Amino acid sequence: MENDVITLAPWQVALAYLFVVVILFILRRRSIRREKILLLATVRMTIQLIVMGYVLTLIIDNPHPLLTMLVIVLMLAFAVFTVLRRFKGRMSPSLKRVVLITLPGGSLVALLYFLFVVIRIEPFYNPQYFIPISGMVIGNSMTGITLGVNTMINRFTDQKAAVMEALHLGATPRDASHGIINEAFDQAIMPTLNNMLGMGVIFLPGMMTGQILSGVSPSLAILYQIGVMLAILGGVSFSTYLFLRVGYRTFFNRQAQLIGMD
Repeated sequence: MENDVITLAPWQVALAYLFVVVILFILRRRSIRREKILLLATVRMTIQLIVMGYVLTLIIDNPHPLLTMLVIVLMLAFAVFTVLRRFKGRMSPSLKRVVLITLPGGSLVALLYFLFVVIRIEPFYNPQYFIPISGMVIGNSMTGITLGVNTMINRFTDQKAAVMEALHLGATPRDASHGIINEAFDQAIMPTLNNMLGMGVIFLPGMMTGQILSGVSPSLAILYQIGVMLAILGGVSFSTYLFLRVGYRTFFNRQAQLIGMD
């Protein structure tokens, strides 16, 4: 025991990999072709978390604003890259540029407000707070934009005739896209809202659980979790809304005609 926290030895963590073995057995037994992605996800998670653990230890022990900013930039770059890779071949160059701008933009608005106005961290680059909270906000914003992109692309494809008919009847691209934008935004924020609905009753979120396990009082852990969850909601909403408000225009040309849907 160290500071009343139960420490885990590597061999104890290794025991948890039994879950992977059991799931592999189930996949094989049911002929579900997911063994490769399960193994890849497990290996990548392990390597990435170990590397990040060493990086965070180095940065927290040697705090510097440039190091903190570098990590945030890398997080944002990886989030954008993940979205673009997810829709490789389905996104126009102009839509990719919208993702490149709106994902970091919306995420940073919520993140900086939460860190500097709500928590008021000192110093401003404090990596102990800046990096973990950034990861949660940016990661969830990435998921939100991914859902928004997927819904918007699918609906512009499925509802091509309806959009073109609205345009022929005199509707502007904005009016013709109104329903699609609303549905995409709804799909993007719904996972976050569902998490908020079940939080505290159905499950205890990871951040709150981690703080309690580390010895933080439950009342303080709850306050942090509420604040972080609201920051995540803000990041998802801001980034997705900005993306949809600008992104729908890339489906139309200067003559207000629907393009790129054949």
